[in-house]
Amino acid sequence: MEWCVSMPKIELHAHLNGSIRDSTLLELARGLGEKGVIVFSDVEHVIRKSDRTLHEVFKLFDLIHVITTDHKTVSRITKEVVEDFASENVVYLELRTTPKKNDSIGMSKRSYMEAVLEGLRAITTVDVDFVPRSMDVSSPVTTMNMDTFSGSARKKIYVRLLLSIDRRESTEAALETVC
Repeated sequence: MEWCVSMPKIELHAHLNGSIRDSTLLELARGLGEKGVIVFSDVEHVIRKSDRTLHEVFKLFDLIHVITTDHKTVSRITKEVVEDFASENVVYLELRTTPKKNDSIGMSKRSYMEAVLEGLRAITTVDVDFVPRSMDVSSPVTTMNMDTFSGSARKKIYVRLLLSIDRRESTEAALETVC
C-alpha cells in the first residue's frame, strides 16, 4: 500500500467544489450558522459523515453553493484543494469549476476566476505550474523546481483549469464564461 501511495498520480476530473476539505466545510458552515444564513445543525451531521447517501451528497452541494459566494473563500478553497492533491502525490491536476456570478457582493464570473487564480498563487507548500492563457508561455508562474535554501528538490504539480458551463443558464451566460 505504501508503494501505491508514493506513486505519482494524475487527476483528470476533479471538481473544485467537490474537493473541499470536510474541516473547511465544517468551519465555513459553522460561520454561516452563526450569521443566521443557514441552520448549522441541519448540515453538521452530514459534513461529519464519511458514508453519505446520494441525498446527503446533494444536500452538501447545496451548502457548498452557499459557501462559495465570496472571493476570499474561493481563493482559500482553491489553495487547499491543490495542496491536498499534491500531498497525495498528484503531479498533474485538471481542476473543473463553474465560474459564479453574485451581483449582491460584486462577484462577476471574471472576479470569481481571479479568486481561483489568487488561490493558486498563494500555494507555498509545492511548486505550481500554471500558465493562464493571457500569460507568456515562456515565463510560467512558477519556474523554480529546487528549494534555494537546502538545494533539495521540491514537489511540483501541474494544474490546468477547465471551466464548466451551467446548462441551465442562458447562451449569454455561457458566452460570458468562455470569453
